[in-house]
Amino acid sequence: MSIESKAREDICRIAKSMFDRGLTRGSSGNISVRLPDGNLLMTPTGSSFGFLDPARISLLAPDMTHLGGDKPTKETPLHSAFYETRSGTGAVVHLHSSHSTALSMLPEIDPDDVLPPLTPYAVMMLGKVKLLPVFLPGDPEMGEAVRGLAGKRTAVLLANHGPVVAGKDIWAASFAMEELEETAKLALMTRGMDPRILTAEQVKALQDKYPS
Repeated sequence: MSIESKAREDICRIAKSMFDRGLTRGSSGNISVRLPDGNLLMTPTGSSFGFLDPARISLLAPDMTHLGGDKPTKETPLHSAFYETRSGTGAVVHLHSSHSTALSMLPEIDPDDVLPPLTPYAVMMLGKVKLLPVFLPGDPEMGEAVRGLAGKRTAVLLANHGPVVAGKDIWAASFAMEELEETAKLALMTRGMDPRILTAEQVKALQDKYPS
């Protein structure tokens, strides 16, 4: 099996797992993977994570020219911004997962660091997650907002929309995305309960050992 064929299969396999576990629904969410030649595979617009066809995954050139497969997701500018600003990015995952989206709506969250340091793995896998403003779906300004972070964040949360996570490959990006969603769930479950969080010293030790 070629590298591209395996990447197509991995996209469909991971997407189906996320759909089956309720992390995304309907035709929401999108995934992209960068191939060794620089081309990108991207889930098509209007497609459901539960019913993707490997042969119909969109193929794009590094400049986002459509080379084959179905028309790509309208969130292409969002994906391209991560590839352009983070050289080690091999995949990007964007979901409309419920807990992360709910967290984005709360007035008290810190827009520079939306996740409270509840567990070591959230700090290790995500670093600080930036809250970005509300944009219309597909708005190129989403990509400009990500570029404005100059590659310093591996994950962002789009207000009233959902999380976006970049990783070295599709597995790393997917695992980090699930950690983000679970941490958001914990934050909502413990809201108003004054939970014990990691200390500033513990967070710094994790960030020094596992830079994002």
